[in-house]
Order: sequence, then C-alpha cells, then structure tokens
Amino acid sequence: MKNKTNATSAEKLTGIELTKIPTSAVGAKAIKSALVNINKEVGFVKGIKLLKNLNQKYGFDCPGCAWPDPDAKRAFLAEYCENGAKAVAEEATKNKVSPLFFATHSVQELSKLSDYEIGKSGRITQPMFLPEGKDNYEEISWKSAFELIGKELNNLNTPDEAIFYTSGRTSNEAAFLYQLFVRQFGTNNLPDCSNMCHESSGAALTETLGIGKGSVTLDDFNYADLVIVIGQNPGTNHPRMLSALSETKKNGGKIITINPLPEVGLLNFKDPQNPLKWIGKGQDLTDLFLQVKINGDVALLKIILKLMKLEEMANPGAVFNHDFIKNKTAGLEEMLLDLDNFSIEELLPQTGLSLEIIQEATEMIINNDKIIFCWAMGLTQHKNSVDNIRELVNILLLKGSIGKKGAGTCPVRGHSNVQGDRTMGIWEKMPDSFLDKLDKEFNFSSPRKHGLDVVNSIKAMHQKKAKVFFGLGGNFISATPDTTYTAEALKNCNLTVHVSTKLNRSHLITGKKALILPCLGRSEKDYQSSGEQFISVENSMGVVHKSQGHLNPHSKDLLSEPAIIAGLANATLKNSTVNWTELISNYDKIRAQIAKIIPGFEKYNQKIRQNGGFYLPNNARNNNFSPTKTGKANFTLNKPSEIKLNEHQFIMMTIRSHDQYNTTIYGLDDRYRGVLNERRIIFMNRKDMEKSNFKSLDLVDLSSHFNTEKRMAKGFLVVPYNIPEKCTATYFPEANVLVPIKSVAHTSNTPASKTVIITIEKR
Repeated sequence: MKNKTNATSAEKLTGIELTKIPTSAVGAKAIKSALVNINKEVGFVKGIKLLKNLNQKYGFDCPGCAWPDPDAKRAFLAEYCENGAKAVAEEATKNKVSPLFFATHSVQELSKLSDYEIGKSGRITQPMFLPEGKDNYEEISWKSAFELIGKELNNLNTPDEAIFYTSGRTSNEAAFLYQLFVRQFGTNNLPDCSNMCHESSGAALTETLGIGKGSVTLDDFNYADLVIVIGQNPGTNHPRMLSALSETKKNGGKIITINPLPEVGLLNFKDPQNPLKWIGKGQDLTDLFLQVKINGDVALLKIILKLMKLEEMANPGAVFNHDFIKNKTAGLEEMLLDLDNFSIEELLPQTGLSLEIIQEATEMIINNDKIIFCWAMGLTQHKNSVDNIRELVNILLLKGSIGKKGAGTCPVRGHSNVQGDRTMGIWEKMPDSFLDKLDKEFNFSSPRKHGLDVVNSIKAMHQKKAKVFFGLGGNFISATPDTTYTAEALKNCNLTVHVSTKLNRSHLITGKKALILPCLGRSEKDYQSSGEQFISVENSMGVVHKSQGHLNPHSKDLLSEPAIIAGLANATLKNSTVNWTELISNYDKIRAQIAKIIPGFEKYNQKIRQNGGFYLPNNARNNNFSPTKTGKANFTLNKPSEIKLNEHQFIMMTIRSHDQYNTTIYGLDDRYRGVLNERRIIFMNRKDMEKSNFKSLDLVDLSSHFNTEKRMAKGFLVVPYNIPEKCTATYFPEANVLVPIKSVAHTSNTPASKTVIITIEKR
C-alpha cells in the first residue's frame, strides 16, 4: 500500500475556541466584521469610499462570487456581502510584498507558514523570478520575464507540453485574449477552475437542456412558489443570495433546504440593508429542512420521483405537466420505467431521512409549479455528481418548471467571472463552431484535438509529459485535489508562472524555475496607451456588465491581465496574425473582436455601456431545447451512490469556513458554526465520537482510502457537530491532501472532494 503524507502546508494548531452557534446570519455582526477588516487592511475612510463603488453600475465588480446584482436600483452602501468586503480589503491592503520581502524571506521559510499567513503578506509589487537552484525570488524586468517564458515555450517539443490554467476572476477581455494566444501557440490545454466546481453542472445541463448555464434570473426569485436549495451554503459562500430568498418568502413562496449540515444562513436571516431588522429574531427562511447524508442526494431525489409517479398514477394529470412533457421533452417513459428498478426501502437508508419528511417535501413539489432548484459544490463534487443534477432536472421537467417566470435551474457559481471565462473560450474542448469563427477572423488554424482539464493536466505534469505551467490568476496548489501529488507534478515542470495580485502557496511550490507576474486588481485604475480602460464580466445568471476600478495601482510596475497576455504573445509567437499591442491599446478593440465571434455579443461596445449591462441569450430560459441531441429537453437515467463503508470508515466532505472564499482565507473564525481561531478541525456526529471513543477537541490524524492508496493529513481537532452519522466535514485546502487524484465524477472529471472515504486515528 502506498502512503502519501501532506508536506505542502503548515500543520500547526492556532488555539481553538468553541462558541455557541448563532441563531441568525448576516445583520449587524456581519457589517461589523466587514468594517473591522476594511479598517485593518486599508483604513476606515478609504475603505468606505472603496465600498461605495463596489458592485455599483458605475463601479467595479466584486472579485469574490458571481451572484448577480439587481437590474434596477442598488443599495447605496450595501450591495455586497461580508466576504466581498473582505476580498476588496485584501486587494486594497496597505501591506506590500516587495523585492526586499523576498530577499529577506526564502521560499523554504515562507512554505512553513499557513495559507492564512501567506495570504496576509500583502500585494506583490514587481515581477519576481526564482532561478533554478535558488531559494529566494529575485526582481526581474517585465521584458526579461516575457523573454524567459517565450524561450521556454518555444523550446518545448510540442505546444501540448504547456498547461495554461485560468482562474474565474479573469475578465472577459483577458480571457478572450488568453485563449486566442494559447490556440495560436498551438494547444487546447486550457484547464480552468470550472473543472473543479461546476463542470458537472455544465455537463448535466448541456445534455438535458442544451445549455451549460442556469436558466433563471434574479427577478425569478420574486415569483417562485418554491425554491429548493440543495448542497449549498449561501450564508457563507453567497450571502447576497439570502436577500433573494427573503424576497421569495415575502411574496408567499416556500423554501426547502437539503444539506448534510444545518447552515445558519438558510435558517434565519437579518437583512444588512435594513437597520431596523438588525435587532429582533430575524426572518425565518427555510420551511422544511432535509438533513441528507453526504452523497445521498440521488437516492433522495429518486424517492421524490417515485412518490410523484405514484400520485400521478392515482390522480392522472394532478402531478405531471403533460402539455410541457409532450411538446418539449424526450425520454419520459424510459425514466419512469427505470424508477421501478429501485425500491424506496433500498434507497431510504442512503438518505438518512425518514420517509415522512420526504413525503412532506414531495407534497410541496406536487402542489407548486413555479419551482427553482439552486445548488453548488455539495452536488457537483461526487463521483455521481452529473447524476445529481440530471435527477433534479427530471423533477423540473415533470412539473414543466423550466422556461417560465419563477422557475428553472440555478447553479450558483463561485468566482466572479468563471462563467464569463467559459463563454470567452476558456475550455479544453471548445466546439468547432467557435474555433471555425476564431480561425476565420484571425486567419490561422487553431488546434482541434481536445486539451487537458485540471485533473489530466496534473497527471501530465506528474508524468513529465507537460513541462511549463502558466496560471492566469488563482491558487492552483491550494485549489486542486491530492495536494502532495499535485505538488510533485508542479515540481516536475521546467518553469511555473503565476499571474497574481497577492502572495499564495502556489508561488512556493514551483518548477525548476518560477515567475510571479503581478497584475492590477479589480479596484484599481487601468491605463493603456489610449487612456483609462474598463473591463467586463458575466455573472452567474448570464448578465454581462462593465467593471472599472477607482484606486491608483499599488505599484507603478503592475500590468493589467490583457497587457500581460499581449507581452507574453509578443515574446512567444513569431508569426502571429494578431496585432497584440494594438488590441490592448483600447479594450474596445478586444470587445469588437469578441462581437464578431461569440453569439450574444453583437454591438458589444454599445451594449456594455448600458447601465447594468445586458443579458446573453439563454435557450432554456426561452423554452427552446433544440441544441440538445434530441432537440428536446431530455429525461435521464441516474444512479445513486455506490459507496459502502466498513465499521471504522467515514465519508468526509471538504467545506469552506465563514472567514474564507475559495482558497483565500480572510481569518481563522467560522462563527456561524461556532468555531473560532482554528482551521485544522473535523466535524463529527456525537454518536460516532462515542463509538470511536473520541472526546471534543481530541487530536487526530486522518487517512483517506482509495484503491490500494492511503493518504494522510495529520493534526486535526475533533469538533462535535450536528451532522449525519458516518459523515464528517473538514475545511479545504487543509484536507485537500486526502482527495485522490483518480477519484473523479463520471463525464465531468471533477474531483470528488465531497465523497472521500477516511479513517480517524487518535494521537
């Protein structure tokens, strides 16, 4: 048996304090937390001016999540959430990582810090180079940095030996230029953060509805009869969503929450935009809570489908929308017949729920037609994650709850422009229709062989089949699975390059040579040769809008992402058909090219200047399913979990703390779960603790088991929590080392970070 131990992050404890779990979310405490962070990082006066421009039509888009802004009026000083304020505070921080910082702090020394400590170091001010065999980064000019990258790329045996990763915070303009450069270089190796989160959503929705995006708008929440939030924690990850759910409740709608953990934000909410509601008991959001076991979602949804079928058989026409099914769908009979292969008695233990509460949820679905399903990584990071999403689509199709006001699909995206990146062509397998237009417009032949996604890129680097890694944003090592394996993969590269605003762990796990290229943040002014520029992004509901920073750059040596890509292209491509310098002189020229190639972006420069931006076409929203293989919306056949645990094993899922967004850790508290000043913890059911002879705050080591491999993460504290038996939860990136590189979802190849089989050993 192979043993793999985490050697890429600090394993020190920081002094845990367990507190009472609050009864409501947001409100005055969230505002206080945001202001404390703002004051600490940038100062109160400057911070308030900064927040005044955040998510406003004249301002800049939050670098955090992709939750949409209201189309009409926006709150004057609260069109953001607590973590959005923290993200902006860190971007505008007074702390700087200068060449002197790197001269006095070696890579080895910095590697011993926690991800939180690394992130708090500050903004990077100059391009930095780590020569082979050295342990300290050195200052390098932009010209020399580009020349070094160009030389390494051109010395490869084939362009496919390079990996070009993209983070979801990249703008539309930068993403379009980036994919154009990569394809002119000669490869489709364009993995991105979608591969690790909502790739399963895209795969399932494309197959069933003909578009890999959600179908609802923000306004739909005002008209929904029933919103089902499954595998998602909006109170921490998308707090502004709670305002939309609040509007659903005000308008008479109901909310069902399905999740292994009872999350405070979905139970009770205090509107931060209304000071009168900061006191008192707040607003109850969830009408029915189903505490499903980890990866019991398909089993639960299949029971609901079986109960709906039984009721329809007893009262024909009372449950199914037959007109919609007849005119708009395909595969109903096969799906209904397949349900007979599963018994409720067989499925029920997988859910951990009583049949009575599932029947109550089914009645709410049966009695309503305007239904929205919302979900996030709690559904998308399992081996059968594509089945999860296809199964909930089956329910919506039976009810005809697609393409009508107040109904549809709502995959809630993470990074602020992760959806826009994909629209711009950041994908390892873009369709020929996109590539044909790209070739025609820029007069070259783009590669047609599909490239590598994140998991396959890591494998290629590990096998020394890929030799250069270039990351446009993000924190690759902390975002990816199987941390030790991924670290080994990156170390095998000849060169690793990261475009970043702040220091992160990926800068410390390097190839033989490494570069850090510092870029402008969202909040900063961007000047090119024609003057000040703005960028654009797409939110999770398909609205494209502008974003323009108001702060002076942290350093005169920062470049914008489009300018970095242009510099890279000019230094690498010898016979490019693109005038890269001309394109970045005025971003309108980039948008003019986008308008010629991507549907929905016609008159881009005109539409992007409209207040609030514009909606992209969405066939599912318009009840048009012609892009699918059948030309209709498709019912599908799906499988529940096949996981079987032995007596001493548990299922572990990785989660975020409240003081965190993706891999960025703003603090050490998770106040909505009552955990302060510590991240190396594992949440366990009290009954499981008693059976294992664990007490609260016992120090334990975790081991994951996959095939014949065993991975270890040492030094975690046991915290008793309201979680189903045999289920546990840990924070990422600390527990990412336990996620096997080969444990992935079918079809989407997304790492199964929510279904990791572990054993727990007390120190």
